Amino acid sequence: MSRRSPLSAVIVGIGESAVGRVPHLDALGLQRMAALQALDDAGLSLCDVDGLLTTPVRVENWAMPCGVVSEGLGLRPRYLATLDVAGASGTAMAHHAAMAVATGQCETVLCVAGQNMLSFSSQGAAVQKLADAGWAHPEFEAPYGPLVPTLYALVAQRHMHEYGTTLEQMAEVAVTLRKHASLNPNAHKKELLSIADVMQSKTITSPLRMLDCAVVSDGAAAFIVTTPERARDLRQAPVRLLGHGYGHSHTYIGDYKNVTTTGAVQSGKDAFAMAGLAPADIDVAELYDCFTITVIVELEDLGFCAKGEGGRYVENGGIGLGGHLPVTTHGGLLSGGHPGLAGGMFHLLEGVRQVRHQAGARQVPGAEVALVHGNGGIVGLHSSLIIAKA
Repeated sequence: MSRRSPLSAVIVGIGESAVGRVPHLDALGLQRMAALQALDDAGLSLCDVDGLLTTPVRVENWAMPCGVVSEGLGLRPRYLATLDVAGASGTAMAHHAAMAVATGQCETVLCVAGQNMLSFSSQGAAVQKLADAGWAHPEFEAPYGPLVPTLYALVAQRHMHEYGTTLEQMAEVAVTLRKHASLNPNAHKKELLSIADVMQSKTITSPLRMLDCAVVSDGAAAFIVTTPERARDLRQAPVRLLGHGYGHSHTYIGDYKNVTTTGAVQSGKDAFAMAGLAPADIDVAELYDCFTITVIVELEDLGFCAKGEGGRYVENGGIGLGGHLPVTTHGGLLSGGHPGLAGGMFHLLEGVRQVRHQAGARQVPGAEVALVHGNGGIVGLHSSLIIAKA
């Protein structure tokens, strides 16, 4: 194979398992369902796959996840790896797959991840397992027992203090994304919410309430990356990867002095520069939404509004369908579903659907360019991807 430019690759297939509570499938079963759907979407079969990317699985003791998945699916890839960029893994997978294709290491990469996060144990146990995964500083934070929402609450508290962001504005994010999820047949949570519903839900860590936080779900997602030449013979119109960027500001939130500005500033800047585009050129933004405050901060740091204006930007349906920028149109982690590291992959799948004009009732009219953004850790590691239909 000849050498290609770093993003000379396309997405040709997407798939997802059932999402929510899926007690009859384990992690590998969920991933198989998503992978087969993605292959069918592209018009490919498992024998066409010569590259594999996956992520760690928190609920299983898999020493080599990419090996377990490869064996479980009957693959013999020429390129394989287990990628862990936390919630940014989905967008990072697309970039790594594109580089593998561009360098001729392989031709067709299956990117797949997922697990039975909810059915494996209770929701409370799943939340505790996430807290124990090392997000807090082992010496200065972990001894006090913070949950992941506790650490994100620091971002919300500071943003409210510095910019006057309100509980109602954060609740608006949850309400809008739940409305989007209600239009997604595979979403975990579809019942519509009101601002009052969010604000009256149980306080987890002030100021974050239960409905400000992502759900815990079973589920898996998959997509296929291949060469533009191979894509000509496949079922779907290919989706181009126009630009990509990474940003890292900190590992532990207590080590960071400016918690209201994140590595999304750098990842977005690099992605836009590579694509030759600006925020005004984006038709739909699939932003990582582990907590409502995360969306507000990402909107600012990616350049869709000025720092401190994110709360006002989301008011009155601003990020809903028909708003000035439709955001996370499948319902996201807050309502669509969140099965751990695979959660951000669903944002990429939705971005592909939007630029293909296959999103059904939640389709953004005329959407041609989408930005997909992943956030890893406690708003510390970011990965931005810009895609468009070829």
